[in-house]
Amino acid sequence: MSHRPHHFVLEIVLVALCIALAWIAPGFFSAENLLNVLRNSSMQGIIALGMTMVIIAGEIDLSVGSAVAFAGCWTAYLTGMLTTTLGWPSTISAPVAIVMAVATGLLLGSLTGFIRMKYQVPSFITTLALMTGLSGAAELITNGFPLTPFPEWYNILGGGYLAGIPVPALVFLCVFLCTSFLMNHTVFGRSVYAVGGNAEAARLSGIPVGRIKTAALAITATLAAVAGVLQSSEIMSGTATTAKGWELDVIAAVIIGGTSLSGGVGSVRGTMVGVMFLGVIINGMTLLNVSEYWQHVVRGVLILAAVLLNRVYAGREKNPGVAA
Repeated sequence: MSHRPHHFVLEIVLVALCIALAWIAPGFFSAENLLNVLRNSSMQGIIALGMTMVIIAGEIDLSVGSAVAFAGCWTAYLTGMLTTTLGWPSTISAPVAIVMAVATGLLLGSLTGFIRMKYQVPSFITTLALMTGLSGAAELITNGFPLTPFPEWYNILGGGYLAGIPVPALVFLCVFLCTSFLMNHTVFGRSVYAVGGNAEAARLSGIPVGRIKTAALAITATLAAVAGVLQSSEIMSGTATTAKGWELDVIAAVIIGGTSLSGGVGSVRGTMVGVMFLGVIINGMTLLNVSEYWQHVVRGVLILAAVLLNRVYAGREKNPGVAA
């Protein structure tokens, strides 16, 4: 139900790609570059793991890029306000701001799910509206200029290392383990697959379809806020223009990882492979000085190829006796 044969093909291709880049891309296999790939992929990967739940449940979230920017700006604004207005030390103001930013993400995701279920507004529309609103809110908070109220230690979250591994990569790993357990070993995870596969059958089976979809959207929005905090830590500012287009990269990684846009099929393991595959491709093209325009073309081709591969396997599952 949750795994597709082409995951293993993708993993083989990923290994082959890394070997090829080691030969043709200068410095690809250097420790510094590999750690950069891990760091850069992890922030989008954190969101992609939540997006996997949303898409498996038959929904979509287009607001995650703007949510990242908003969370970073909101954290910066709250940190500055608590420090300057209330006189709190940075050791207290920054952690409180982080908690409030993540809680805001949870609230917004829950609100999106509520509107989706209560008024039957497609999630494409609700999250598109939220994307626009959060982008504007981030601009209002910063007044168009980066906010830099963070103390020096704050950079550890997004730019630091623990045991030689980037902190965002460790957060990514923790989120992966949690979402993997949630999707593969809990009633909630089985319900997500059931809802995405056939919402009406799930409802008749006693599964609270609205709550499941709302929970998936809330989890994804929360993870987007976490990524926003990490991003603001890496650049040490709240900037409204960060994470532009992340929603497309996140959805691309999920699709490349084998999750079906029709819902009901996918896995967080596949998404992790998709995230790393996309990260390696982008890093390799950057090292080879490939034009940014061509990089977008390659991403588009990869998404189309992944969708077509999904359709091929879906056809085989429905008609196992039909030859490819």
